[in-house]
Amino acid sequence: MAYELYYWPTIQGRGEFVRLALEEAGADYVDVARGPKGIQAMMRIMENAEHPPFAPPFLKDGETIVSQTAGILLYLGARHDLAPKDPVGGLWTHQIQLTIADLVAEAHDTHHPVSVNLYYDDQKEEALRRAEDFRENRIPKFLGWFEDILARNPSGEKHLVGDRLTYADLSLFQTVEGLSYAFPKATERILKEFPRVAALHEAVAARPRIKAYCESPRRIPFNEDGIFRRYPELDG
Repeated sequence: MAYELYYWPTIQGRGEFVRLALEEAGADYVDVARGPKGIQAMMRIMENAEHPPFAPPFLKDGETIVSQTAGILLYLGARHDLAPKDPVGGLWTHQIQLTIADLVAEAHDTHHPVSVNLYYDDQKEEALRRAEDFRENRIPKFLGWFEDILARNPSGEKHLVGDRLTYADLSLFQTVEGLSYAFPKATERILKEFPRVAALHEAVAARPRIKAYCESPRRIPFNEDGIFRRYPELDG
């Protein structure tokens, strides 16, 4: 049976990290909410499941429902050779993914620093302050950590974990893509300080399945409704 992915149909958001893993794995999946009555089907599961997801994305594999991006990737990684088989390596990959989730959350909070229930225009002054700190301090701190992981990897500097691609590599690629969209000037400048991260991003982009996906209509364009939003004034 095909996996069923449930996420909002008009944004990349957190669901894109799962889509990239499914695409790289060549897995058969249906992006349910992008089809007819898909939103209704997604809401029915959230309202009626025995273990209801807090929010999309979530993945349905037969009768199994897995939610939270990092949880879904942990599940897929073990089944599609996108994580090490040994427990220590698998746990390390999961820890990296959770740190990526922290970075993604902070990127979102640059344009919604006060409340997700307010419009961006209602918190622009606070957003300017939050974005400045994010650009000057937080992006370099996170990317510096990933750079250090790559440098310390005993299997080489091409991957975050071991000597093969993992879902953590895919997720770092997506994060750099998002930062480059939302903060193009700052990200271009900062990446010059972290050549290993930049090289990993380029290597993942060139992988045949990822390249084909990113050039296809299946890849939803970045926009100002998702996590990574381009407001030029926030790019400094």
